[in-house]
Order: sequence, then structure tokens, then C-alpha cells
Amino acid sequence: MKTYLLLFVFLCTVTFAYGQDPRERLYNYPVLKPNHAPKPKVEGWAQMRITENLNRGLVALNLPDGIYLSWRLLESDPENVTFNVYEEKTDSKPQKINTDPISATTDFFIKEAASAGTYFIKAVANGKELSTSEKVSAGSKSKLPYKSIPFQGEYSPDRVAVGDLNGDGEYDFVIKQPGGRVDPGVWRKSPDTFKLEAYLSDGTFLWRKDLGWNIELGIWYSPFIVYDFNGDGKAEVAVKTAPVDADYRDEDGRVFSGPEYCSVLDGMTGTEIDRVDWPERNGRFGRYNRTNRNQLGMAYLDGKTPSLLVARGTYRLMMVDAYQLNGNKLEKLWRWDGDEENPVIRSQGAHNLHTVDVDNDGRDEIVLGSAVVDDDGTLLFSAGVGHPDKCFVSDIDPNRPGMEIFFANEVWHDSAGVSMVDAATGQQIWNINHYTRHVGDGMVADILPEVPGLECFATEDSKAGLRDKYMLSSNGEYLARNMGVPQCRNWIFWDADKLRESIEIDARSKNMSRYEARDFSILKYPADTIQNGIEGSIMMMADLYGDWREELVTVLPGELRIYSTPLKAKDRRICLMQDHLYRSDVVHRSMGYFQSPLTSYYLGE
Repeated sequence: MKTYLLLFVFLCTVTFAYGQDPRERLYNYPVLKPNHAPKPKVEGWAQMRITENLNRGLVALNLPDGIYLSWRLLESDPENVTFNVYEEKTDSKPQKINTDPISATTDFFIKEAASAGTYFIKAVANGKELSTSEKVSAGSKSKLPYKSIPFQGEYSPDRVAVGDLNGDGEYDFVIKQPGGRVDPGVWRKSPDTFKLEAYLSDGTFLWRKDLGWNIELGIWYSPFIVYDFNGDGKAEVAVKTAPVDADYRDEDGRVFSGPEYCSVLDGMTGTEIDRVDWPERNGRFGRYNRTNRNQLGMAYLDGKTPSLLVARGTYRLMMVDAYQLNGNKLEKLWRWDGDEENPVIRSQGAHNLHTVDVDNDGRDEIVLGSAVVDDDGTLLFSAGVGHPDKCFVSDIDPNRPGMEIFFANEVWHDSAGVSMVDAATGQQIWNINHYTRHVGDGMVADILPEVPGLECFATEDSKAGLRDKYMLSSNGEYLARNMGVPQCRNWIFWDADKLRESIEIDARSKNMSRYEARDFSILKYPADTIQNGIEGSIMMMADLYGDWREELVTVLPGELRIYSTPLKAKDRRICLMQDHLYRSDVVHRSMGYFQSPLTSYYLGE
């Protein structure tokens, strides 16, 4: 009897401490922007929109049957631009090797090349050759070539970020190592400290920064992102830091006290440019090291100037501080405190954030999950569906105006555990209309060309007792349940069509941990293999080089690999990294939980 009584008290305590407040479950209507005095609009230092200065991103893959070249179509290119391809060999002048200007795609295949030379591209408009690209050389022949960057030891990173650190138009890499720690829910005492390391695109090692014992190993203690925040053409590194000359760990190794900062580092040297206080610890966030989670973000709050977002909170209170890096000084723009606006805004956060102009005013909003913060640091709306484990923003349904947000919700629901809302208003468009218990994963991608729009799929988390899987169309019609529903984690644009492909673990690797060097294949839904031979742990998919299709970044002990598709293209489109939503999704890939990036426009068959 005593045992049952203690169990009852324990369950009541847990429910009181972590149960969802009824005010946080709104279900059928959004909470719209409150009618209080508006905050001033952000006016940043930029006179015109700051953008990355990308080069052609030319890649040369030395395949068994020839050399495959691929390059970027840029936003700045004339609409009628075509391309010429040049080959340069030792002691000879460059030779144009295409017969007609290349107009349909931005790739070229040299069949059965006798020997590999050096290649470059010239853009052509109105019959006149314009800019010349960088020069690249093909490596040794391989079935699936990749670019390799060696680390300074036999470790595997926890996260990888990309940005142009030296201003040469190529993406460089910043890693956080060691890997192996993800979630405070499975807390263990940290056996080591996190280190940031920076590498140029050619593999040159730049610097290492030890974050010290006061930043625990775990994804929510240690967010970092890479972007050019001050507009000097070179990316900076923003990271959560704490003092390294003091030890604030308790006897168990947890950090509950001590200063916390957001530091901005010079991308080339790792030197701190400036730092500000992180949003302070507060009981309103929930229990620290479990519900009190930290994120970083990038947004164009005035439509021109990149801003740095410093966020705390997911399951209860959420708070965001916005800054601009003016020269070498972080200047505060505003603070958003969800509790100050409305208590029902609590518990609406996701495990990642998205920044994009959802209301078409030329300024970015911040999609924290079910709650969306306007550019001025006030609530735009809360969709009221609670905490989504995954949420995605894109033009999911091209037959509707504007963008939509798809939610896969962790909290139980009678109807809205899988749902879609209008990205500008939060008004619900459709929901799954039956009970869900803990939808722990989700994805949107066009995988069925005969069905209009992007397909929406999600899975229950088996630890909550259900294993159901769901797939719905962009207008909410059921397409499959359980059988026929694909996995949600890793999707990539790899072959020549506009359908997205899944990245699946090969059978012999299924029992290995995600930090071991597993083998992967790329599949066309439902199960057609189109590429194999990929090794490592998946860190990122992004349009880093070549044409609009994506690269796959993996890590093995001591090595980073960047795989590019060897499959010929059928069409061309502007580099995906020049779409702002897609670019910011890639920025946010190095913090929070992994999500495949999406474009702000409809990209599907």
C-alpha cells in the first residue's frame, strides 16, 4: 500500500511539474498579435540587403567513364546566360571544349577523357563572354568521388556549419567536436570539453577554441552558427560561451550557475570580436538541463541587415534577444518575452527555428515552433497546437497563396497532432483529425509526382507507446498509414528531377551508433537505389557546390567528406543557397535537432 501511495505522489508531482498548462492547449484558433502599442521597426546599418558573394562553385568529378563538371547559376546572371567550358593542360593554352553554348543545364560531361586537366567556365550573354570562373582540377578516378578535409585528430564532430570565412566565394567549415552527446534528457557527466575548429574549403586548418567545462557536452548547452553578420564579406561564428578560467560545475558535473554569454568570433582567427549576456536563467523556463534549452539564429529583421538571434526556452517560457553586429559591436535591437505578452504562448517552441518573411512585408519573422515572432519583437501569432518536435516552413501547397507551416506535435492531440497552418496568420488549414500521442518526427517533400504539392509525413515516437506512421497530401488527404510511409530524417535533391530522395542506412550498418562510420544509400521513393557507396555519419545536406542539387556532408573519425551528385542534370535553376529560407535553414543546421532545409518557393514536380 505504501508503495502505491508513493507512486501516486510521484506521478502527481511529475504531472504538476511538467504537465501542460490547459491554457497552452488552444487547438482550434490562433492567438493573434496583441493589441498593445507597437514596438519600433528595426532599422539596421545596411543600406541594401547584405548577401553572400558566391563564385561559380565549379566541381570536377573524375568518374570511371569520364569527367563530370557542374557549376552554379547565380541570381545575378542575365536571364539568357549561357556557358562555355574550357580545359587547360600543362604547357598549352586553354581550349573551349563545348561545341554550342550550354543553356539547358549548368553541367557538362567529358566522356572517356584521356587525362584530366584543369577546368574553368565562362558565362556568355548576347554572344559575349563575361566573367571567368575559378579553376578546378579533377582528382583520381572513383565511382563516387568526394572532397575530403582531414581533421587534427581521429575524432568525429557533433555538428558542422558552413560559411565563407575568408571571402573567396567558397564555403568553408566550422566543426564542434567531440561528437556523441545530444539531449539533456539522457544527461551524463561530460568526460571532455567541446572545441570549435575552423577549416578553409581546401582543408587548411585555421584555429581551435576550447569552450571549457562550463559548456556541457550536449546540443542544447552549446549552440553555434556561422554567417556574415557585419557585412564585411567574411563569416563570423556566433556561439554560446562561459568563463574558461572558473569552474561552475556542481559535484555531479552539472552547470546550474555562473555567467553565460553569446560570443561572436572572427571566422579566420577564432578571436572574440564581442560578447553579450545570454538570456538569464529563470524558473519560468522550467527545470534547467531538461526543459530550458538554448538556440541561435539569423534573420533579416529590417529586410537588409543580418541580425543575430539568441533564444532560450522550448517547453515553457520562450525568450529571444535580437542583436546586430555593427562593425565589431553587438547592438541590442529588442527582447521578446513570451510570458509578458500572453501566458498561453508558453510551451509552443520546437527543436529548431526558421526565419523567413511570412507576412510579405519585406522583413523576416521567427518561427519558433507554434509561436511566430514578428520582425519588431512582438508576437505575430501562436497557432496554439503546443510543442512540435518538428515543424517545417515552405510553399507546401502551391495552390494556396503564400507559405504554410507543417507541425509534427509531441504533445497528445485529439485532432491536431499532425497539422498545417497558414504561415502568415496561423489559421489552421487541415489536421489529421484523430488521436495522436507523441508525434516525434516529420518531413515535407515531393515524393509522389502524381499528387499536387509536397507530401507531409510523420511518425509516432515508440517510447510513448504508439508506432503509427502517417502520410498526407498538401491539402490534408490521407495517402498512407504505416505501410508505405517513408522515414523522416534525411532527404536530399540528388538526381535530375524535382523529387527529393531519401538517405537510408545500409542493412549492415543498422546496429551501429550514429557517430560510427556507417554506410548509406540514396533511394528514390519507395525503394529504388540510385546511389550507394556513401560512408560516414550524416551532418548536412545543402547546395554547397555545383548546380542546384545538394551536396551530402558526412564525417568519419578524423575526416569530413563532401559528396556531390555524379548524375547529369535535366534543367537548371538558381543556386538554392540564394533562397533566404533555404540559406537560413542551413545556418540553423549546426544547432538544435537536424532538419533538411526547404526553399521558400514550391520546389517539386
